[in-house]
Amino acid sequence: MIAAACALGACARAEPSGQANSPASTIGLFTSLPILWAESDDLRGHLRGDVPAHWVLTALRRRGEVRPLDSMIPGAEPDASAFAGLGLLVMAQPRALAPQENVALDAWVRGGGRLLLFADPMLTEESAFGIGDRRRPQDVVLLSPILDHWKLRLEFDESQPAGERLVSLGDVALPVDLPGRFVVAPGSGHCNLLAEAMVAECRLGKGRVLLVADAALLARARDVPADGADKALDWLLARLTR
Repeated sequence: MIAAACALGACARAEPSGQANSPASTIGLFTSLPILWAESDDLRGHLRGDVPAHWVLTALRRRGEVRPLDSMIPGAEPDASAFAGLGLLVMAQPRALAPQENVALDAWVRGGGRLLLFADPMLTEESAFGIGDRRRPQDVVLLSPILDHWKLRLEFDESQPAGERLVSLGDVALPVDLPGRFVVAPGSGHCNLLAEAMVAECRLGKGRVLLVADAALLARARDVPADGADKALDWLLARLTR
């Protein structure tokens, strides 16, 4: 999906502001959300040059060059490794991963990689595409194999009321809407739970992972974030890269 959008010209090369273009400042972005492209039914919509960049993409570009990823499989990217040169990987409501992608992702993290993962069990963002359309964002995240491997379980309370609310996360407020919650397996001491268990912070080998059980933070008007959303994203990125 990302490659197709980039072929249509929707993924302009990132130009970081005030950041050196070094491997440490390269951010991988693996997502089904319309962050890299604008949702459109036709070619004309993809090629429009007046569509503002998504605020999340702008925020990431302030920290480095953004590299769109289609695959987690080593060798699938032109530079022979999906993770080559990445200082940080952001996965935002990704599609389900193939078994070999789970293995590659786990190995990269444990080798020192840093991952920010938004895993929403009930995506509330509206889409121009109907259910079953491959261009539609992933409505329900399907990452149980890798979460199980990391001794985490993502739960969803179907009885909770819909509607956005704010949850305390450090010194910022995290906007959520029908979020999930993480549960850490008994005896596992490598993960801490934050923000009413909606955020999990894990140390895996030499690497670190921040997982957010909701994507409402990202699912907003393209050029203007919801109140506090930009501060919450900055908090998460800073926490992971400090």
